[in-house]
Formats: sequence, structure tokens, C-alpha cells
Amino acid sequence: MLILAIDTALDACAAAVLDTDAGKLIAQESLAMKRGHAEALMPLIARVIKESGIAFASLDRIAATTGPGSFTGLRVGLSAARGIALAAGRPVVGVTTLTAYAAPVVSESGEQPIISAIDARHDHVYLQVVSGNGGSLVTPRVAPVSEALDAARFGAPYLVGNAARILAERWPADAPPPVKVDPQPAPDIAWVAWLGAAVDPDVALARPFYLRAPDAKPPKDPMPQASQPPS
Repeated sequence: MLILAIDTALDACAAAVLDTDAGKLIAQESLAMKRGHAEALMPLIARVIKESGIAFASLDRIAATTGPGSFTGLRVGLSAARGIALAAGRPVVGVTTLTAYAAPVVSESGEQPIISAIDARHDHVYLQVVSGNGGSLVTPRVAPVSEALDAARFGAPYLVGNAARILAERWPADAPPPVKVDPQPAPDIAWVAWLGAAVDPDVALARPFYLRAPDAKPPKDPMPQASQPPS
């Protein structure tokens, strides 16, 4: 199976082509960025596809991160994934950023709980907690940092995500300390691809995974548009 994976949810613009038969990525590129995903993504995808030596029509599936993350970044990545999928006549699937953060740690078959944490600003984080074998301990949610620290009850964790250091700095003094703090600014695009290959397209939908309403909202009374076709 050939998978095109796309990630623009957080502080990177990344794409990769995974060949599951070969068991490896055959092309990849990732650029660190907080803004500018809309301008960077399509040229980056074009370079990755060229490097892979395959055509869009040869892809079996397109995968994209669905969030939590930047409202604008998510829309850019998901729109690109849907457009490519439509043009190529292939399915498109979604992978959450929290799961993509946890996946490589779960693959190591450790015993420690894994806390994926993303900065939600205003002293809040998006988080998910899984056991070492991937079983759910705390379902995805947005919570105050003080509440997120209650996950210390599961034992010394592996903290991963762009808010990992935020939790580590405020970790309860009377709790076992984290076994590792991995403040990745964005998930590994390779794991977005592998998860995209594994999920069920009927369940893993390519739509934004919001745990709270986006900060940016349209005006309450937008001006009417002339000759606006019905949606």
C-alpha cells in the first residue's frame, strides 16, 4: 500500500510517502513553522511526490492529521488531503495528533503510561493518556494544567507533545517523576503515515477533531454576498 501522509496541525508542515510493502518511507520532508502552512504545503507535497517517483494516481490512500491543533493549519492540511483524494479517486483518512504522538512510544512496548499533551493556551492542554500497550486510560480532552496533572495517579509517565515540558515543570513533587519528557513540536510524519495505513476509512474520518471551539470565529452578522449560491 502507498500512503501519502500530510501534517499541518501544529508547528510543522510535513508530508511523506509510505510504502507498506517495503516497510519504509520512500520520500519525506518536514519544515518547522508556526505560520505559513498554506503557502508551503502544496510545493512541499509536489517535491515529496517527485522524490518518491510515483504519481498521485498510484497512491492507495491519503492520510492527514485532524487535530487537536491550529485551526488554520488543520484546515490547510485537510483541504489538501481531500482535494488530492478526490482528484486521485482514493480514500482519505484522519489521524489525531494525540494518537500520532503516542504511537512510537506504544511501539516500544514499554510499561509506563504515555501522556500526549498539546498546548491549548490559557493554562490548558489537550491531552490523552494510554497505557504502555495502547489501552485508553484518559480519553482525549481539553483540561486545565492542574487537572491534567491528576494523570500522575497512573504512575511515572512518558510525556510527549509540545506541552510535555509544561506538565513536567509542574509535575507533583510527591508523584513518581516522568521517565522521559519529549517536547516534540509536531508528530513524526512517519507515524502519521503508518497510522493512516492501519485505520479504517469508514471510522477515521478526515475532518477536524476539535475538543473545544476555535478561538477565531466569524462575525455574528456578516454582510450578505451578492449572487451567493446555496451551500
